[in-house]
Amino acid sequence: MDTFQTPSDPPPANALTPQALHACFLGPYGENDTLLEKLVVEFLRDHVYWRRNFHPEDPPAIPTGAAQHPAYLELEARMRRELHALSAALKRSVPFHSPRYIGHMASDLLLPGLAAQLLTLPYNPNNVCEDAAPVTVDLEVKVGLQLARMLGYPADPDKRGCAFGHLTSGGTVANYQALRLALALKAFPVALRASGVAVEMAGACDAFDDDWQAFNLSVDDGIALVEQWQQWLATLSPEDATRWRVRVQSERIETLGLTGFFSRHPTLRVPCVYAPVTAHYSWSKGLKLLGLGRAQLSLLPERDMRLDADALEEALQRCVRARQPVLMAVGVLGTTEHGMIDPVDRIVDARDRFQAQGLGFSVHVDAAWGGYLATMFRNPDGSLRTRAQVGEGLENFPGEAVHAAFAALGRTDSVTVDPHKLGYLPYGAGAFVCRDHRAMTLLSEEADYVFNGPAADDYMTRFRQLGQYIPEGSKAGASAAAVYVMHKVLPLDHAQFGQLPRQTVLAAEAFRRRAEQAAHELSDVAHLCVPFAPDSNLVCVAINLAGNRDVEHANRFVRTLHDDLRCDPARPLQVKEFFGSMTTLRAASLGERRLRRILGALDLDPTSMGAATDHLVILRHTLMNPYLIDANNGISYIDRYFDYLSGRIRAFARAA
Repeated sequence: MDTFQTPSDPPPANALTPQALHACFLGPYGENDTLLEKLVVEFLRDHVYWRRNFHPEDPPAIPTGAAQHPAYLELEARMRRELHALSAALKRSVPFHSPRYIGHMASDLLLPGLAAQLLTLPYNPNNVCEDAAPVTVDLEVKVGLQLARMLGYPADPDKRGCAFGHLTSGGTVANYQALRLALALKAFPVALRASGVAVEMAGACDAFDDDWQAFNLSVDDGIALVEQWQQWLATLSPEDATRWRVRVQSERIETLGLTGFFSRHPTLRVPCVYAPVTAHYSWSKGLKLLGLGRAQLSLLPERDMRLDADALEEALQRCVRARQPVLMAVGVLGTTEHGMIDPVDRIVDARDRFQAQGLGFSVHVDAAWGGYLATMFRNPDGSLRTRAQVGEGLENFPGEAVHAAFAALGRTDSVTVDPHKLGYLPYGAGAFVCRDHRAMTLLSEEADYVFNGPAADDYMTRFRQLGQYIPEGSKAGASAAAVYVMHKVLPLDHAQFGQLPRQTVLAAEAFRRRAEQAAHELSDVAHLCVPFAPDSNLVCVAINLAGNRDVEHANRFVRTLHDDLRCDPARPLQVKEFFGSMTTLRAASLGERRLRRILGALDLDPTSMGAATDHLVILRHTLMNPYLIDANNGISYIDRYFDYLSGRIRAFARAA
């Protein structure tokens, strides 16, 4: 029986076979070393041939006898010495490749992407523009379209409202880009109104009578206004177009800065951002970077580990009454700590309802972790699969709320996805994707030494000048090549790439069953439970020694267990049986009643949780390694982990 298949769980028609999936990774034991070596050598030689045939009439700059010169040999020796030292030091790295690693959001790397990145590195393309990366900048724009299709966004570049996406160093920068675009789009109608262009652009500003209305257009209306502005400019003489462009530019928030913009529009307040309390800390950093300030980030409480949509509704009602603008509402598709899925459908429904009340804002989904789970929800033609289709052969995934959240992704305004997480690609490869590329013109920068001429009308030609639109300047084209090739080898649908996240969900379900078994086996010495049903492939375990009623004592015990599971640079990796991580549960995430229920299951006194101890420490397990259940060898690393964990719990119980 193969790793990626069980008798009760046949793969869908036209899916990748388990045998083909075995070629996807270098493997926990380095099983595919020959394959990777052949690929690297083949394409290194191919790169050398490319160099030699660029202008074969040029003589070799390095003489053929250089390799025998003492100075050459001495430098080669130094190079080898330092590389051997580096290689030795790297042996202390975290063994993400091993099924014994179930800690943070990292695992083995997909060979198609790894080989593509290694192949591209010697060419050293810089994806700032096509002059510096004529091949890989094109691939990056196509990656954005691949991801857009996976998310349910329009992905035909010949259509006016096509989506646009680009790679970033990670989800943090992608979240910055979301804030940056949302602010530009929100403030542009105000600048247009302030410039006096409304008189000239007949009918352009009929949608708003004052700054408040201009600041609260829907995203779609804002994009339509940007397009109308561009079309009107095209009807003018070059001189008049330049004059009006400069006039509007002088009123934009990007020119005036926050202080200048809001001082010119005193009836407006700085907009706020709503995000769940479990949102990544990059949102705090992003508001600081934009100058909006951390005070403008409002963290909403959660209900059962997901954003409380009723709390969002109440907060937006307060904003309507107080005339407090809202920049963005953020949902999380796979929280960093717990892997939970926020109710994206209810967030976009709220956006639409409050738009009708005159409060406009964008919806962004931080799917840095869970974005690639969307492949399980997509047919090869890009259509959405039903909940029953997605859940075939699975026990609980996806829940009704989870399916509704993924189904609503296409209605959001922008999404963050990390190929270097559930895309199994090297760091750093994050991605930002927006639903309608036409908004991106508001982020355009000019630099004559990099970007040539006016923006092209053709989608692909325009976005090959990538550096005009992204936060970074120079950026590695090798990452784009890695993501593109991986997506081509494993298309982003349920029958192809989706088989990988499906395997992780199967592992999560097996892990939960084994945790319940361990709870029964350990009942004489400890209380153990899965504190909440997982939405994806992260599963947490809460533990307390029998007889203990104090939360802080339980927290110390779990931290002691975690000391056995964390990476310790001072000790050889081989002494570690397994690698795990920990996190905390708080009332703000669960709700008071749910937290008390968990404390009750652990026989902990709720009154022992107070100001000094306002959280419960739990073990956190990321189950993304495809070989956790190695049916080929009859090994379950999940069983082995619980055998190990149970032994440690009993040992600590005896010593207590």
